[in-house]
Amino acid sequence: MTTNKDAAERRIGGVRVTFGRIVLAVVTILAVWFILINRSTVKIHLWGITTLNAKMWLVLLIMLLAGCLIGTLSYMRRQARRRR
Repeated sequence: MTTNKDAAERRIGGVRVTFGRIVLAVVTILAVWFILINRSTVKIHLWGITTLNAKMWLVLLIMLLAGCLIGTLSYMRRQARRRR
């Protein structure tokens, strides 16, 4: 007899596969695909101080990495608060 936890958690190649990890993988694949198809050069206005030209894929990659960093730091902070 299986429990709800067994049904919600599967292992593939020793890696625990959950719904959240599947969603994360799909969103990551879509983000990388979106970055790869946007290869034109764009003007970026930095707070009215200056303007610079950059490849759109580079700007999107930097924003993706910044979002991942903020998400990771937020997750770590939440875990630290739970331990207290």
